[in-house]
Amino acid sequence: MSLLDLSRWQFAITVMFHMTFPAITVELSIFLAVVYGMYWRTGRAVYLQMFRFWRRIFAVGFAIGVVAGAVITFEMGLNWGVYGAKTGPVLGPILGMEVVTAFFVEAGFIGVLLYGEGRVRKATMFMSTVMVALGTLLSSTWIIAANSWMQTPAGYQLIDGRFEPTDWMRVIFNPSFIWRWPHMVAAVLISAGFFMAGISAWYLVRGRAVGFARRSMSIALGVAAVLMPVQLYLGDNVAGHELLSQPAKLEAIEGNWGNGNTGFVLFAIPDQQAARNIAELTIPCLGSAISAKDLSCGTAMPGLDLTPAADRPDMAATFWGFRIMFLAGVLMFGTAFAATVLRLRNRLWTARRFHRFVLWSTPAGVLAILGGWVTAEAGRQPWIVFGRLRTSDAVSHLASGEVLFSMIGFSALYLVALVAYIAYIVRTVHRGPEHDDPRREPRPPAPDPTSIPHAGAPALLGPREVAAR
Repeated sequence: MSLLDLSRWQFAITVMFHMTFPAITVELSIFLAVVYGMYWRTGRAVYLQMFRFWRRIFAVGFAIGVVAGAVITFEMGLNWGVYGAKTGPVLGPILGMEVVTAFFVEAGFIGVLLYGEGRVRKATMFMSTVMVALGTLLSSTWIIAANSWMQTPAGYQLIDGRFEPTDWMRVIFNPSFIWRWPHMVAAVLISAGFFMAGISAWYLVRGRAVGFARRSMSIALGVAAVLMPVQLYLGDNVAGHELLSQPAKLEAIEGNWGNGNTGFVLFAIPDQQAARNIAELTIPCLGSAISAKDLSCGTAMPGLDLTPAADRPDMAATFWGFRIMFLAGVLMFGTAFAATVLRLRNRLWTARRFHRFVLWSTPAGVLAILGGWVTAEAGRQPWIVFGRLRTSDAVSHLASGEVLFSMIGFSALYLVALVAYIAYIVRTVHRGPEHDDPRREPRPPAPDPTSIPHAGAPALLGPREVAAR
């Protein structure tokens, strides 16, 4: 593998590991704010029980995600130093705002969220949960703005090979950001919703913590049922925008090398060098119906051979990334629809087979997000700033052995961290929310008796002097 390939693989592994955690924690932070607000307003113990349980899972995922995000910043400077030098005037302030948001909003209130219960007033506790949720949302917004600018660069001028900003409104609110930001926000909400619903389904199958599980699943699947139709609309507009700005990406997504196919390629093994598919499975007419809204099957899908070979993205990564996202989305849409039907028929809490199905669909949202990211990034190649800066011209000049060694080391650490996080979730789920008595609020720790002056003793006296008196 070349230096370029190794650098791309290292960055891809790091980003995919990091994105696993925001896919869950962004929505969980919003959920924590909602349930604590409901507890503050109603005083119902079950909401406090929900808050305590999901807070534990949120806290560990948040911590690992922060550490993994810091590694991304270092890799951008070390593995992609040329890219950083050329795009720094534009992307530097955007990423700087992400850091400010993360540390001044999230980190400023995360301590109160995790340890403030029983030590501060409920109003302060609720405000802290809201600020953490706002911080996670704003932090992800800046990341999407930076990545969207790489997809559709705007508001800049090239001076001596460097991208210099000329209009910050156009830089931040670039053409693809308008659709990609709400698409990503809906994605993390749905992803965490299925994560919560899957864990809640496990309790329903086992007959444990039924009240907790019902309310958690009800909220999670309710959010998914509302957002899935919206997400399909947003995703369709994202794809339509990509068709205009990056036609090669859409050609790779469709899985066709030549023109004339009106079907939807469900399965393919692409051969990039020979510009053909070794094997494929196509559903007739479906491609025309989905992409062109043509039910007559008269609209053929474009092939990747329309793009010069030097400008073609890797079809296998783009094709399969989209298929994972699309098929996971179809599964989640069907699950949310079935849950709505069962809810209307008052059978949502008695449908045991449905509960088992929801349990197995727990990672569907995370897989959809990872598949969508692979589609967006692999489909943009060979450009790191689309149409302006090639990826091969942005990589740092390092020794391939050094990159390979660090990639193996980080991959091993990521694997250990991911296994540890999954093990922690399993342990927390098995422990369950029952060990917390939701009727009893935590009390502040008792003050140290040695720190309280004896009656009549001067406050400046130490413990020994007080004892002597």
